[in-house]
Formats: sequence, C-alpha cells, structure tokens
Amino acid sequence: MTNKQPFEEVVSQHGRTVLRVCRAVLGSTDADDAWSETFLSALKAYPQLPVDANVEAWLVTIAHRKAIDVTRGSARRAIPLAEMPQQPARDGADDRDLDLPGSLAALPEKQRFAVVYHYLGGLPYGEVAAIIGGSVEASRRAAADGIANLRKARGTIQ
Repeated sequence: MTNKQPFEEVVSQHGRTVLRVCRAVLGSTDADDAWSETFLSALKAYPQLPVDANVEAWLVTIAHRKAIDVTRGSARRAIPLAEMPQQPARDGADDRDLDLPGSLAALPEKQRFAVVYHYLGGLPYGEVAAIIGGSVEASRRAAADGIANLRKARGTIQ
C-alpha cells in the first residue's frame, strides 16, 4: 500500500485549479474565501480519502459545494451603499465584455458548472457528471452549449 502525499503538496499541486474554479463560479470577490474553505474542509477529510482517489476531482467537488454555500449566503445578505449608482458599474476596460465570471454567471447553472469544471478545472466529463449530476453525455452537451452561448454573447459566432 502506498502512502498519500502530504497535504501541503496537494495544496501546491491543485491550489491554482481550485482557485480558477472558485473565481469562475463566484467572481474574484468571494473566490479567496471559497478557496480557503475548500482546503479547510479538505484538510479535515484528507486522512479518510482513499489512496487511489482522484484528488483533483475531489477538491473540485468540495469547491463546488463551497461556492454554492457562498452564493446562498450572499443572496441573503444586504449590501449597504452610501448612495445608489446612476448606472451599473462596468468591469471591462473597453466596449468588450472582459469579465469571465460575469459572462459565466449569465449561463444556466448546468452549463456554467460544466464549462468551469471541464475547461477551467480540467476534469473529464465523467467527473463533471458526478459533481453536477446527470450523464456523461449530458455534461458534454451542457459544456458545448455553454461555450456556444459564451461565443454568441461575445459575438464570435458568425
């Protein structure tokens, strides 16, 4: 029986992927908190993780759950403002929409998660299906539809 790698190595090896997933799902404001919560939960559960487990998929699953928790929590909190803005703020530097988290947030939930977990998280469709539910084919279709919708929103489809 082989030993598991030290948890510090797990964080070093998979930390960037988990942060990319958190940023894509939540935006940069809440991503750091979700990243920290993901690895705190993972640290507690790591001793029970089977040696042959796919650590990256396991971490992305935890990040997915933490992102849902953050989204639910922020939906319940009021955001105080000194005064109401005259028009919505734009994060983009020019007329193009350069806000990936904002563009992803506009997608239906299954498409958003499939795109994030497959393209940003690097997970195969089988693992994406296990995280978001449904079949491998449904996850593949959701990711393809999500990419098509992102392209259409960006005006890159002719």
